[in-house]
Amino acid sequence: MAQGRFISFEGGEGAGKSTQLKRLVARIEADGREAVATREPGGSPGAESIRDLVLKGSADRWSPVTETLLMYAARRDHLERVIRPALGRGAWVVCDRFADSTRAYQGAAGGTNPALIAALEVHILEDARPDLTLIFDLPVAIGLARAQARAGAEMRFESKGLGFHERLRESFLAIAKMEPERCVVIDATGSPDEVEARVWAMVTDRLAVHD
Repeated sequence: MAQGRFISFEGGEGAGKSTQLKRLVARIEADGREAVATREPGGSPGAESIRDLVLKGSADRWSPVTETLLMYAARRDHLERVIRPALGRGAWVVCDRFADSTRAYQGAAGGTNPALIAALEVHILEDARPDLTLIFDLPVAIGLARAQARAGAEMRFESKGLGFHERLRESFLAIAKMEPERCVVIDATGSPDEVEARVWAMVTDRLAVHD
């Protein structure tokens, strides 16, 4: 049985990742492959419990270092219980956020030492890396307006201020520039259909979906 493929979606708030993830999974399934849609923080029962701790409450509920450790506790459980088993049976995993979000949110925007994050990546992720990372990019003001329009209980990061979110955007673009073999920047402006077409073009180009 062929090993599955691992695709991660990254980007700031309100970039439309959740909508595009559902559309991509439907496309992959229509192509005759098993696709697993998942998310971070979360994706497994234990990681979803940690998600509630991280995404709810006041902006200063946790320090950036504590957030980093919580994210990696959730990520390890998610890897063990969902991602690795799915890849092992040949499924395609499409994940809304993965390790790049910790680099951006807790690292570049939050101030956690990059060396700590790098060490956690080595020991917690081991060899788990996305085959393709799509970074959804749009102006911060547009993204935050979209996020506020769907406001719910999980608004802790949206409340961190414009400067935080500008640093996020800069960090994601820097990651894409640093790892072009893995990362592709997707213009997240325009209609959902237009963005879907950009996503599918990149997935078919980079991962040879029809092979």
